[in-house]
Amino acid sequence: MEHNFPTSIFSGNYHTGHCQGIAVDKKNRVIYYSFTTQLVKTDFDGRFLGSVTGLLAHLGCISFNEEDGLVYGSLEYKNDAIGRGILKHISKEEELENAFYIAIFDGEKITRENMDAESDGIMRATFLKRVTDDYLGTAPNGQPHIHGCSGIDGTAIGPVPGEVGGKNYLFVSYGVYGDTTRQDNDYQVLLRYDIAELKKYARPLSQKNMHKSGAEMRGQAYFLYTGNTEYGVQNLEYDPFTKSYFLCVYRGKKPQFPNFPLFMLDATVPAREEELKGCNGEKGNVLTLKEGGLQSASGVSGYPYEYGSTGFAALGNGLYYVSYDGRNGNDWFTTVRLCAWDSKTPLTIVL
Repeated sequence: MEHNFPTSIFSGNYHTGHCQGIAVDKKNRVIYYSFTTQLVKTDFDGRFLGSVTGLLAHLGCISFNEEDGLVYGSLEYKNDAIGRGILKHISKEEELENAFYIAIFDGEKITRENMDAESDGIMRATFLKRVTDDYLGTAPNGQPHIHGCSGIDGTAIGPVPGEVGGKNYLFVSYGVYGDTTRQDNDYQVLLRYDIAELKKYARPLSQKNMHKSGAEMRGQAYFLYTGNTEYGVQNLEYDPFTKSYFLCVYRGKKPQFPNFPLFMLDATVPAREEELKGCNGEKGNVLTLKEGGLQSASGVSGYPYEYGSTGFAALGNGLYYVSYDGRNGNDWFTTVRLCAWDSKTPLTIVL
């Protein structure tokens, strides 16, 4: 298969936590990495170009929008074990309110190391009220966190399922607590936002006085039945080649499910309204898993592909960049490897 992509790119070593996601600017041959509390920019040869630091939150999956040249990512501030662990790791003692945002970075302005997310004009953020309400809310069964919502992580830019080739939106997926004692957390939950509206309501973010300027989600939430996973979708990516959304997750622990680390959502099939399993009669817009994965008695199909949860980017024509992360003492790094569609694994490394 002919291509002009390096078969591997080394990110460099960073102190701020493991790689959470990658985003690729093919035109300018630039790759962005989220290392938990900083955004890193390198070229395709692995040369460091700049970074954005100063975040007191979890920067998760990131997506590059070819239409406007901006980088979009999930940004969550919360006082659970993850949030407290992040602050401890960066030696901060702030007590931050629970709030969730889409962060928007102007990658062209990232030209040096340690640019400040608040003061250097690099980042704006749009508040996500629905996510915050579900995180703070109580489910009908009396459990905290509606649908087990632990915040957000996976982001993707792509079409509405059933409207392939139509307008692109930004989709964001819930993090979901891996609670094996409840039944209302067995769906992946995706929200859809108009990208122009996200930009319209985006504001610079002061972490001492966080704004609530936010865009409203479009339509209703979407649900995909996969069984519970540990903290939901880590990386979400739309792939025009397969007309699918890839959902890279940490394996769940409920024994009645296959607990795959990768699921594929069929973007050619529109959502259908049906009663949600284990959700006290609640109805929702349910999406469809793509055929071709391994099947299980639970009705869930997926793949035993172990990579992608720390970064996944579709490059077109059946090629992908996938993060193979690692740690060197107190430093984290990733090697992004070029992979190709083989329909079964479903990806194979291009040597």
